[in-house]
Amino acid sequence: MTKPVKSTRKPHWIPVVAGFLRRGNQVLVGQRPETHSLAGLWEFPGGKIEPGESPEQALARELREELGIEAEIGALKFSATHTYGDVNILILFFEVQFWKGEPRAKHHLMLEWIHPEELGSRAIPEANKKLLPLILKTLGSDWQRTNG
Repeated sequence: MTKPVKSTRKPHWIPVVAGFLRRGNQVLVGQRPETHSLAGLWEFPGGKIEPGESPEQALARELREELGIEAEIGALKFSATHTYGDVNILILFFEVQFWKGEPRAKHHLMLEWIHPEELGSRAIPEANKKLLPLILKTLGSDWQRTNG
């Protein structure tokens, strides 16, 4: 009888940041481009943390690149992990209270301001589906208490 072979490969982790941009009681989401993984799905603006960047620096850079805005990154609201096949992601969700400029789709197919409860009927990444109750809680009474 042979022993099962243990994988000596270390898991691959990608650190990712996402921002909650609010306008009144709506939040900004963007539709992923057809040329990228998870094409067509709706997501919060953000992206990968590059070597040498803090999460806040990464999110500010991503918002500049994706939306053309200069943003002041607020508090870390929560973090979570998710696995897509053999790729693991660590997602850090931040609030973004203030920004200069009007967000425009430089990376996404389109941008929309939606009510948070609409996320349940949108095609969103599995990582966000899994976190939907926490996302809605964060964008609900908790957000209003800190920003209202």
